[in-house]
Order: sequence, then structure tokens, then C-alpha cells
Amino acid sequence: MKAIVIREFGGPDVLELRDVPEPECGPEDLLVAVRAAALNRADLLQRMGLYPAPAPKPAFDVPGLEYAGEVVRAGSRVVGFKPGDRVMGILGSGGYAERIVTHHRLAVRIPDALSWQEAAAVPEAFITAHDALVQCDLVAGESVLVHAVGSGVGIAAVQVASVMGATPILGTASGADKLARARELGLEIGVDYRTEDFVAATKTATGGRGADVIVDFIAAAYLDRNLQSLATSGRMIVIGLLGGLAAELNLATLLAKRATIRGTLLRSRSLEEKAAATRAFEKSVVPHLASGRIRAVVDSVYTLDRVADAHRYMESNANFGKIVLEI
Repeated sequence: MKAIVIREFGGPDVLELRDVPEPECGPEDLLVAVRAAALNRADLLQRMGLYPAPAPKPAFDVPGLEYAGEVVRAGSRVVGFKPGDRVMGILGSGGYAERIVTHHRLAVRIPDALSWQEAAAVPEAFITAHDALVQCDLVAGESVLVHAVGSGVGIAAVQVASVMGATPILGTASGADKLARARELGLEIGVDYRTEDFVAATKTATGGRGADVIVDFIAAAYLDRNLQSLATSGRMIVIGLLGGLAAELNLATLLAKRATIRGTLLRSRSLEEKAAATRAFEKSVVPHLASGRIRAVVDSVYTLDRVADAHRYMESNANFGKIVLEI
């Protein structure tokens, strides 16, 4: 089968289209013919050697954390799936390939309304966003600040927060266009982080209280301002590290606000933990995808042999929504 292999660590040109062996399907696995896969920031880090695939080390280093495709074979102990079923899900790695193997408990049926490309844009972003908001114990009527609302997880977090009844929902992005498009998906107050102060905007929108929940991708560069933006008993969850790994934390403010700061990763979790997050997403989010209340947002589609161009485009930070590989 064809797959994208990381030849060596480096820039986009180290990604090579190669023939590799088809993965073996175990008794609890599904062998899936991949129709589309989506890019994630983690793929760029894996390509550069900064975010290796989970152990055991694979024979070929193939990136890709999510897929959409058709079941080719179901293992002897699989319940609930059969050849021909349209499925999507998260992976530890390996999604940039014609075929993948996944444990059946990590697979979700694709709603009929979604195309292959739309389905590929869903799993990593929406499972991450839903899981993060659940970890923060978000309840209806609470305020939420989402950073990077033009990203896949940012777009997902805005929509999931909206169906959970959060208000107001604030978000940061670079430029009026991204913010305007996010408003169509449930964002109530947009902040252009290049020209506006999100701390002041959050305080104004919440009558001085601050945000009950902050979903953050920036980490170090935003830590102090995020803490200023939190309400008393507010909860912040860190999903990404785009703004650096280390920063000074004002513990006096943390104590005074009785605030909570959490971190989260999907990739390093056990099968049980990933399956639980997948089933929660299937129950709470997939019905809204089926009805159209929540939308999968695809920015652009590339063929597998143009994966290097897709990576360069993601590095430019110009996309709104997911960048998808058509396989």
C-alpha cells in the first residue's frame, strides 16, 4: 500500500510517498481503507522529531492522528462493525496511508450527511474539544474563552461549548476574517490578538468576572494574561504549546481566584481512556453532526502526493478549519 513516510527529521520535504506493508488486523481490530485523513499540528512536530509516535516504534514512521474510511475487514472478536461500514476515529499515528488498523472501540460510524473529507476533519478536533470542556466541568450559562478559534480544535470548541449552553463564548484569532467565520459557528465575541487585549475584552463581556473556562493552545506566552482573564473558581485547560513551554506563574493570583489549571493529551492515553473519550464524543457530539447543528469545517484538500505542500500551508497559519488529505 502507499503511505507517507518521514524519511528523516526535518522540513516538509522529508515526507516521502512510499510502498509499505499493509498493517495486520488483530482479532479486536478493524482494517480500514482510508478515504481521507486530516493534518494536525502534532504531525508537524512528529516530522521534526519532537513528538514521536507511541511505543512500540513502528517499522515506518507514518504521521496522521485521524482518518475517515471504509471497513475492509473486522477481527474475529469485533462487535458492531462489518465490512463496508463508514467509520472515522483517532489514531496514535499512521493516518497518512491507504489502509490503517484500529481497535474497534476507537471507531465511530460516520453520519450519512458527512463526506469523507468532512468526516476526516472531525475526530481529533472534536474529541479533544469535547473532552477538554468536560474536564473543565462546563455547565450551561458559564462563559468560555477559546484561543485560536480558526484552528480545528478551536472551531470544534466554540461549537461544542455552544451546544452545551455556554455564554458568552469569546475567541481569539489573527484577523477579522477568521473571527467573522467563527461567529457563524457560535462565537459571540471575537478578539484579534494582534491589535486587541483579550483580557480587557473578557472582563468587559463578563461584567468584570472573567471567563469561567479557558481553552488554551498558546501556553507560556499567554499564561499570565489567561490567569488575569479567569473568573473566581475558573478553570483553564492547556491543549497546545504554540507559545512556549515555560513561564512564571503568579501563585498569589491562582490562590486568590481558587483557579484550576489543567493539561491534556489524547495521544499518550491508554486504550481504555481513549475509548471512553470516543464514546462520550459519539454520544454527545455525533448527533449534532448528523443534524447539522455542529459542522465539520474543511479549509482545503490536498492529494497524498502533495502532503509537503499541505504541511507548508499549515505552517503558514493561514487556514480556517482543517487541512485534509484525500487518499
